[in-house]
Amino acid sequence: HAWPILFFHSPSSISIPFLIPCLAEEFIDVIIGNRVYLKCVYCYNKIDQISLEEVDRLAHRPSSLVISCELDLNLDRLLAKLWEFLALIRVYTKKRGEPPDFSNPLILRTSSAVEHVCHSVHRTLVGQFRYALVWGTSTKYNPQRVGLHHRVDDEDVIQIVKK
Repeated sequence: HAWPILFFHSPSSISIPFLIPCLAEEFIDVIIGNRVYLKCVYCYNKIDQISLEEVDRLAHRPSSLVISCELDLNLDRLLAKLWEFLALIRVYTKKRGEPPDFSNPLILRTSSAVEHVCHSVHRTLVGQFRYALVWGTSTKYNPQRVGLHHRVDDEDVIQIVKK
């Protein structure tokens, strides 16, 4: 099955073991190298209009989520799945002497450091950075004084102190 494809694209003698089943189109894409396969989440809406057996079948497919916008079913799960899938975290800012601002978080990638937080606030803040105080799961103590390379976790609170 693979021989005509290989002969057409590069006529040399090679053997290719298939560890997983793939379609001819996927194999051609790998040989040519012009496609990139990305992970995705399949979201099936209007589950209130189909049978329970069909909903169960769809829900058990890999990377699938069933929702109903009409009945507000699984919308919170969809939101959590998208945050997890996109690897995003929320970091809240705090000014000195004031409570944290939980209404407007900074949205960052999972492996972000304090330096990324500074860039999100303002591009010149890194040059004026002295230290930061962080409250949350990324620290041993609340608050903990950290530098630019400290990794922040989801829902951490940060107060940046300038020079």
